[in-house]
Amino acid sequence: MLNKLQQRFVNDYLLFVFEKLKKTPYLPKRVVFIIDIFFVAVSFSLSCYIRFAFLNDRLAFNYFNIDLLPCIAVTGIFFLIFNTSSEFIRFSSFRNILRIFLSLFLSFVFLLLLFRSKPNLFYYSVYVKVGLIISFLLSACSILFFRMTIYLLYDYAAGPLGKKKKIPLLIYGIDYVHIGMAKMIQTNDNLPYTIAGFISSKRVAYCHRIANCRVYSPEDVFNKLIPLKGIKTVLMRTEELQTEEIKTLLLKFSEYKIELLSAPSIKTLKEIREIHKVNIEDLLGRNSIKINMNSIGRNLKGKTILITGAAGSIGSEIVRQLCHFELNTLLLCDIAESPLHQLYLDIKDKAGQIRCIPLIADVRNKKRMEYIFDKYRPHCVYHAAAYKHVPLMEMYPNEAVLTNVIGTKLIADLAVYYNAECFVMISTDKAVNPSNVMGASKRIAEIYIQSLSTYLKKKKTTEHKASFITTRFGNVLGSNGSVVPLFIKQIEEGGPITVTHPDINRYFMTIPEACSLVLEAGNFGKGGELFIFDMGEPVKIKDMAEEMIRLSGLEPYKDIDITITGLRPGEKLHEELLYENEKAKPTYHKKIMISNIREYDYNWVIDRLDKLLYVTKLNDENEIVKVMKEIVPEFISENSKFEVIDKR
Repeated sequence: MLNKLQQRFVNDYLLFVFEKLKKTPYLPKRVVFIIDIFFVAVSFSLSCYIRFAFLNDRLAFNYFNIDLLPCIAVTGIFFLIFNTSSEFIRFSSFRNILRIFLSLFLSFVFLLLLFRSKPNLFYYSVYVKVGLIISFLLSACSILFFRMTIYLLYDYAAGPLGKKKKIPLLIYGIDYVHIGMAKMIQTNDNLPYTIAGFISSKRVAYCHRIANCRVYSPEDVFNKLIPLKGIKTVLMRTEELQTEEIKTLLLKFSEYKIELLSAPSIKTLKEIREIHKVNIEDLLGRNSIKINMNSIGRNLKGKTILITGAAGSIGSEIVRQLCHFELNTLLLCDIAESPLHQLYLDIKDKAGQIRCIPLIADVRNKKRMEYIFDKYRPHCVYHAAAYKHVPLMEMYPNEAVLTNVIGTKLIADLAVYYNAECFVMISTDKAVNPSNVMGASKRIAEIYIQSLSTYLKKKKTTEHKASFITTRFGNVLGSNGSVVPLFIKQIEEGGPITVTHPDINRYFMTIPEACSLVLEAGNFGKGGELFIFDMGEPVKIKDMAEEMIRLSGLEPYKDIDITITGLRPGEKLHEELLYENEKAKPTYHKKIMISNIREYDYNWVIDRLDKLLYVTKLNDENEIVKVMKEIVPEFISENSKFEVIDKR
């Protein structure tokens, strides 16, 4: 009973000490200096006693008071010269230890020379040499011991004894980068992790340790460590692994319900709290996209840029990437008040000298958009404003036409009238052989932009210098309304995940890489091009759902079920990036291709758009879709109430 009480008292006392240490993150420089001098004085005193006791050097104590003062003074001066107390003890390096040894060695050499040169002032004999050597060794050992004690106290204060229970974390890899990550995690009180060890990709000996943590082979992790210590989390650097390696590890760890975390890139590492879960973007199977940022920066320097749909997924990322350039003004145009306000708050401090202006405006409002163009005279326009939800646009085709077609026409016409240099429209793979109203509306917008560009080139006038560029790509992961946020929400709620068809697939890109390619296309486009982005291989939505369940440390169909709900209105199984008669020509950027598109007569397009606008005002859905099918003959409705028009 007494032992338990004593143990409890010791634990409580240690916790009290550790709490005090956490409130005092480091010992003051003066305190460290005084303690070091104290150890030097004590070591010199002990050396005198040793000389007296073992060498019968009686004069050692007679001259003790005379010799001690210069010993303290000289050593203190060398400590100051080498700045030995400037480094925080809890983060002491090997260089600081060398500085301590060097300062002690030089100080005692100086003292030896001083005592020898002034025998009338100081006691000098062969015993003095022995005493100084003993004093040097005792001083070095005591100062080192003091620093190690403080280091260990802080280390324990930051460890499991000094704080609440944390999640044991394994780090996959044993390079310098992984060791650095481990040290940062160990010293960061805000992270809920404690380092349980390292995993080597190859077999290692049982006794190997790094930073006081065991190194395990992969088989040790699964056979011994997980059952004994209950490890549930592994941190890896996805940037140094191939996609297939990540998938293999994911499958293996998911069997044991271990959560995978991804460390931030070392190139962009600012704070270790950027650690996040390994996500579906890491499994896309494409290398990172590199664009010519310097060239884009030169072309956009000092210019005014207008982004429509700025608060959306694509628009907001374009805004964030543009903040890295030396622009004059960023015009953030969107009709959604709250998201636009949040975007403005997010970027106003990051934009530096760039003037950022949020503009509440509807791209369909001619008077409002004319006012914006007339007041700010943008040099470049990135047109991302659009309705994009397929089932909703099947319900409201008039809204799809007014925003995606008429809105695009209005912004493009204003870009011509106010002599903008560049107009970049963001389209979608759903515009290819469209099966829904949304895709057809984007295809009509593509046709108008292409015909306008051709019309202006044929006029051969210098009045209108705008180059019109269209970019076409597939789904972006994480965008508003995409499957990824939906699947995440369904997993958090315990399932099931809903997939419309077991064989449905889509092309996917991450938002940052899609926006980077938009900027690159706008940079080198000459006008009239329709740029196609390399989307990699199409991804099966059902397979993606299974991967996301595993990424959450769960097992598909066991922990989270997947149910098939049937295709939605206007939805088709497979999307395409090109029409059959279109051919993709390569550009200097291997991720960007130019589509060899069919040319449309501008006057013919204007005539059809006037008719489309007229029936839209009548609010007759069937007539609207009928005219859309006249403009885009490839528009064949699927799983839609408008299939009856095709049958007629």
